[in-house]
Amino acid sequence: MTAKDKYQPTPKAQAFLDTVENGKYSRQIITGIKKFVQGKVVGDIQSLYSESELQALAALSGTPRDVEARMPVKITQHYFELAKDSLPLQTLVKASPKETGDLEGAADPGKQMDYSPVEGLIHKYELGLIYVALTCSSHCRFCYREELIAKKEVARPDGTVAPKGLAQVGEIAAYVRQHNEQVAQNGGRHPDTGREKLREILMSGGDPMVLSNKNIAGWWSALADAGVESIRVGTKELAFYPDRFDATFFDMVDKFHAAYPGTRIRFMVHFNHPDEFLKRDDEGRYIDDPNGGLKWVEPTERALRELGNREWLTIDNQAPIIKGINDDADALRIMQRELRRNRVENHYFFCGRDIIGYKAFNVPIERVWQILNESQKGLSGIEAHARLSITHYKGKTEVAAVSNEPLAGIPGTENGFVVLKLLRGAEDAPDRGKVTIVGRNPDAIWFSGYNDRVIYDEAGLYADVDEVTSSKEIRTAIGGVS
Repeated sequence: MTAKDKYQPTPKAQAFLDTVENGKYSRQIITGIKKFVQGKVVGDIQSLYSESELQALAALSGTPRDVEARMPVKITQHYFELAKDSLPLQTLVKASPKETGDLEGAADPGKQMDYSPVEGLIHKYELGLIYVALTCSSHCRFCYREELIAKKEVARPDGTVAPKGLAQVGEIAAYVRQHNEQVAQNGGRHPDTGREKLREILMSGGDPMVLSNKNIAGWWSALADAGVESIRVGTKELAFYPDRFDATFFDMVDKFHAAYPGTRIRFMVHFNHPDEFLKRDDEGRYIDDPNGGLKWVEPTERALRELGNREWLTIDNQAPIIKGINDDADALRIMQRELRRNRVENHYFFCGRDIIGYKAFNVPIERVWQILNESQKGLSGIEAHARLSITHYKGKTEVAAVSNEPLAGIPGTENGFVVLKLLRGAEDAPDRGKVTIVGRNPDAIWFSGYNDRVIYDEAGLYADVDEVTSSKEIRTAIGGVS
């Protein structure tokens, strides 16, 4: 049997799969703008858009500025109930002509296709990312995977052009086994990439939690049998449709753990704003819980409590900081505090990515750093674990510091400087931990905003940029600073 044939579960996996039950869900999803324009949306969700907003969007349909061609529109009834009195949440899901006012951006952010040895798999870092779904229950307008969700064609290293495809269980399991066999035969490192064992897989898309329990169970058992030690599930379903985390799902989770106790499950959840999980009173204020903290929306609280009850399962939150949604230090402070109080680790916050149309969403990098830094004042050490990352094609890069002070005697730092640190790198991460220092530019929303003011580039973030003007003398001077 080849990897492309239908995957055959092992007897152990089949015994587990035979016990899994699918749930029944009513997400009450509205897809597309057309139903809103035609007034065919049932219930008060029609009020999400005003008549003038719908007219503006309809006028762009079929033109180069068609908003839905950039990113499809989708929303659940649950999220609408949260968003109808929350401007940040409305901004998150409502299409706007601003999205296509400037369509600059990368067709393949992060150059992921350079690291796709098997369709649907990105093996850029020490873990592998697999696309297992092409949609979510609702669609964030700033989605970093807009090219996947909108099924856009992207260029491959071999010169072909095609939409990104989904991962197939058999192909991924075969790749994991082959990679790990080569690592073992080569003394613990892959002979070509220098990577160690592939022990962790991130299930992404789209949202894996739109899949059925049986489908998720099939992936989990196949990955575990292939030798994967940790499976991450990237999901925003706790915000979009928390009732997906029902009794049938947790029954599957528990049976998987019984069958594969050595394989850890990590939920990488995606809350952007506290309005996605906190209750508010008639005046819009969050409500104190007499038991401590603030009161949560019931289905979200129930789902999170059930996840947290399983000590072998971890939960981390990560989110970009996006214009008009969560570029608010007070909101981020409340969110970090409440998440950590409820066993959710604050993992990463991100600067916006260079997706198509990114200028409509991205907050200036230095402003994002200031917002996050301000939000973490008043938080305890464990509440303030999150770091600020911006994704360079070389790897995740931390915005480590923004200073108003110049570096004495170093031209280009008169208005201060920014320190960027490479947190993760492709393959065996040869440049991990190295830094780049650039002169400040309060308007920069992407790396390119610093092309003409690079002071020191140990990390090589600007190695391919012709406009870099820093001299060898300056680099030597900075390199000598302890």
